[in-house]
Amino acid sequence: MKKSLFLIVCCTLNALLLTGQNRTVIICGNLIDGISETARANTVILVEGERIVRVGTRDLIAPGDSIVDLSGYTVMPGLIDMHVHPNLNVSDYQISHLKGSSAHKALVGLKAVQDLLAAGWTTLRVAGDGDVGYANMDIRDAINNGLFKGPRIYGAGHYLSISGGGGDINFLSHEQELIPDGLIVDGPEEMRKAVRREIKYGSDWIKVLVTGAFMSAGDNPNNVHMSSEELKMAVEEAARRDVPVMAHAHAAEGIKMAVKAGARTIEHGSFIDEEAMNLMIQHGTWLIPTLSVSTYYEGTEDAYLQKAKEIRKQRKESMYRNYQLARRKGVKFGLGSDFVGWPAPYSGNEFAEYLKLGFTPMQAIITATAVNAQILKKETEIGTLEAGKYADIIATKGNPLDDISEMTRVKFVMKGGEIIKNEGL
Repeated sequence: MKKSLFLIVCCTLNALLLTGQNRTVIICGNLIDGISETARANTVILVEGERIVRVGTRDLIAPGDSIVDLSGYTVMPGLIDMHVHPNLNVSDYQISHLKGSSAHKALVGLKAVQDLLAAGWTTLRVAGDGDVGYANMDIRDAINNGLFKGPRIYGAGHYLSISGGGGDINFLSHEQELIPDGLIVDGPEEMRKAVRREIKYGSDWIKVLVTGAFMSAGDNPNNVHMSSEELKMAVEEAARRDVPVMAHAHAAEGIKMAVKAGARTIEHGSFIDEEAMNLMIQHGTWLIPTLSVSTYYEGTEDAYLQKAKEIRKQRKESMYRNYQLARRKGVKFGLGSDFVGWPAPYSGNEFAEYLKLGFTPMQAIITATAVNAQILKKETEIGTLEAGKYADIIATKGNPLDDISEMTRVKFVMKGGEIIKNEGL
């Protein structure tokens, strides 16, 4: 009997120790969980494998647990950037894709998304990209298959543009037949085929350029490019495969057309008016204003960015007034930075811009976590720190609720239970 009792005790202790070896406990200073309107203190997060098991007090700690002491830090969910272009890493992006292969683009893009992950962005949505192939989808698949460390990636392989639109090359003669940085579609049937092709090669979003753009040559962001028939076809064909549509739209009329067609998100929305705001509220459409990319290029003398710089200079104040009004009226905002791979990730600057729109620091952080997860339809997996979710966790040394610039200085990054960055800890 004594021998049996001894064996039971030994087996129990061994099981506890083995369990402890698979468990990580994160001791939090302040905890922003993506759910509560205030930060929580004296909290720990219990992680087993890729998932959060519990969020509670220190009595969750067991012998053998791996301890990550973030008691002097603010801990929050991994950030989600809803608008990135990992392959657009130079200002002359409309022709840079002609200088290197799609394989080269994949290597450039991999470096860009790894930089974003190290900055705290554990999930990205690619808003189309300048690539003749599907480099970002290949990057996603390589990360998912464990070949490389990187963020969770969703999105579109290309942005779909009309001839002469923001995804076309409009500054060369008609004698030159070059592959544009976007995917050119004219008419509903070409749209149908393009959507099917995008989904075939891995896109889980469809990106359409409804209006002209700020940064491309030879087009006007105030012009509506796509017809209502083309937009309707894009949304209906994507819906057959349960794929949502994101609509690049600056002009107010283009925003209205995209909302009526059923786009899930409006990208930029620079010249939105009250009628468009009301339609977005009625249809439950999200607005992703992408503010920080403009702050990046407004001080540049780069010749390729002068068009965008001039538009920004002329319209900045009215754009921000429009966004402020949209927020007050009840338009739903997501958060995306329009990251284009330039020197270092500036995506964290987006939070300061949201404060200018009237968001509190907590509201801005929740927008970049819980709200963005909802837009992606991944709210059961990411976006908040609670049991069952992936252990996508970041931390800053200072408190971003007091100083929002802390969001640009992420010190700790965990993705799916794996520590990616542990700076100074």
